[in-house]
Amino acid sequence: MKIPLRHAFPVAVAAIALSILFGCASPGSPDGGPYDELPPQVIGSMLQFGALNSKDTKIDIFFNEFVKIENASEKVVVSPPQINLPEISSTGRKIRVKLLDSLQKNTTYTIDFSDAIVDNNEGNPLGHYNFVFSTGDHADSMEVSGKVLNAENLEPIKGILVGLHSDTTDTVFQTKPLLRVARTNGSGEFIIKGVAPGRYRAYALQDADGTFTFSQKSEMIAFQTSTFQTGSYPDARPDTIWRDSTHIDSIHIIHFTHYTPDDLVLLAFLESHQERHLLKSERQTPEHIDIYFTGPSDSMPKIRGLNFDENNAFAILSSPGHDSIYYWIRDTALIHQDTLRALYTFMETDTTGLLVETSDTMEFISKIPRAKQLKLEAEERKKWEKEQEKLKKRHLPYLETMPAPTLDLSIHPGGSLAPNENIQFETKEPIEIADTSLIHLLLKQDSLFLPAPYVLERDPGSLFKYTLYAEWRPQQEYQLQIDSAAFIGIYGHASKANRARITIPNLDTYGSLFFNLPGIADTTAVVQLVSSSGRVLYAVRSHDGRAEFFFLKPTTYYARLFIDRNGNNQWDPGDFEQKLQPEEVYYYPSKIQVRALWDIEQDWDVHALPLTRQKPIEITKQKPDKEKTIQKRNAERERNKRR
Repeated sequence: MKIPLRHAFPVAVAAIALSILFGCASPGSPDGGPYDELPPQVIGSMLQFGALNSKDTKIDIFFNEFVKIENASEKVVVSPPQINLPEISSTGRKIRVKLLDSLQKNTTYTIDFSDAIVDNNEGNPLGHYNFVFSTGDHADSMEVSGKVLNAENLEPIKGILVGLHSDTTDTVFQTKPLLRVARTNGSGEFIIKGVAPGRYRAYALQDADGTFTFSQKSEMIAFQTSTFQTGSYPDARPDTIWRDSTHIDSIHIIHFTHYTPDDLVLLAFLESHQERHLLKSERQTPEHIDIYFTGPSDSMPKIRGLNFDENNAFAILSSPGHDSIYYWIRDTALIHQDTLRALYTFMETDTTGLLVETSDTMEFISKIPRAKQLKLEAEERKKWEKEQEKLKKRHLPYLETMPAPTLDLSIHPGGSLAPNENIQFETKEPIEIADTSLIHLLLKQDSLFLPAPYVLERDPGSLFKYTLYAEWRPQQEYQLQIDSAAFIGIYGHASKANRARITIPNLDTYGSLFFNLPGIADTTAVVQLVSSSGRVLYAVRSHDGRAEFFFLKPTTYYARLFIDRNGNNQWDPGDFEQKLQPEEVYYYPSKIQVRALWDIEQDWDVHALPLTRQKPIEITKQKPDKEKTIQKRNAERERNKRR
């Protein structure tokens, strides 16, 4: 589609001379003069706006006053994308863009300044400004627009590149730079301009290396598996001119060209099979070593001591993908050793992209050397001895021998417990022994406390947590008695004796929530209730198109649902090579107020609203950009003068 050259700006020496002669609007002065509230205006350019058959790589744009560009590297986008970043500068009343890449033949170029151009004095914005020229005999004017969301939580993504390819082969995203690009704003919205009529695929890319291709597994991406055809049609919208804040002066119709598609939704994700390399190792305290990788692996690394015996030397905690591994040193002799050297064998991504076994000699040096450890221990003992001496002088009970350290044990939740909750024990030191003969759960019957059955289990994937499961009866009182040494850590530290009173409230203090999920008849949906901060509070799997939550504390909840296609109870991202999209995520579009004694029955059609309108604004962290406006400081100045 061709555009008429109605917007050409003559660059006359006389115009520039008049601009310099009359200058810009008054910037205001210490004597109380008016502030400049007029936005800058374009008065011309060395390369004519909309120019055809252009060979110029340097574009000078002139304004009626001094201007500057804010955040040019973030806001100004040149399309087609430039491998060599263009030079963008402002001097006085001029903005210069110098393209360093060679110009492509028969191509429309757009320079989208967004709202980066403001006047130099008061920061009055020019507004969204776009410069167009072509190296061919016409300039393409089609537009493609939409929104990019984080596939996991439907958060708008700000600042990610969105681009098009007319080549619809499966590998083009990895082999050729994007054809035309734009960048998303604070609402995740994008508009790709200067598009030629045709069929395309859209992609999103957090371009880490400036190649405009998906070249690194660490880059967040989104891709379409289907193509779309550009189009346009005449459209109109009403425009209201207000006489003041309550009276309409006039309403008139604005005619414009509506470009399609204008509702693309790209769901961006980070692939789970990231390239795996050793990121770092650290020994912040003498007791443990932390090792981090950039990506996951199915196999656990192996460690062989070079100046110590590695057999039974560690209590090991690993993340599910073995990308974070924590080694707690069991032997105190090794804890006192400042440097531990080991041969570390692990899986690493090679130059072909495959995981291969590699080995590296590593040194784990304690950030707190043994000499400093002894100094800290001596200071602690001296402090304790002074305290005991004070007690002795006051004829108060005191100790002659410094007690051995104990194992700090936290118990939560405490006090009141919902019937579907359980008690969790947690320590800061890996637990070696949990002795159920020293843990007693008693149920109050009449005036007596009688033993109640329970099960104690270590939490999967944890060295520090145990959970006590029991059949909690509403309106009943329990007593939890923990004898000393019920829990013993790997360094022999024992927990203290403890008692806790536990009450199970009446069921009338809770509410229930039931979702009916039309179109979701199997058990693939996992429904979560989340707090206003986004923390998952409860999760259930749907059955026969229904999700049921019992014993909910009265408060405000938000609901999230994802389709667990592989049944692993967690959300999984997509895979570009396999053309696998991330697991679908939906949000219930409004908050849910649960009240005591209420059973809420709620229909939830996850397809009733587009994804861009589902997540409630109260829990959306990425807020829209603040629109730049004239500050209207003159009105404020007049109000202050009348006071």
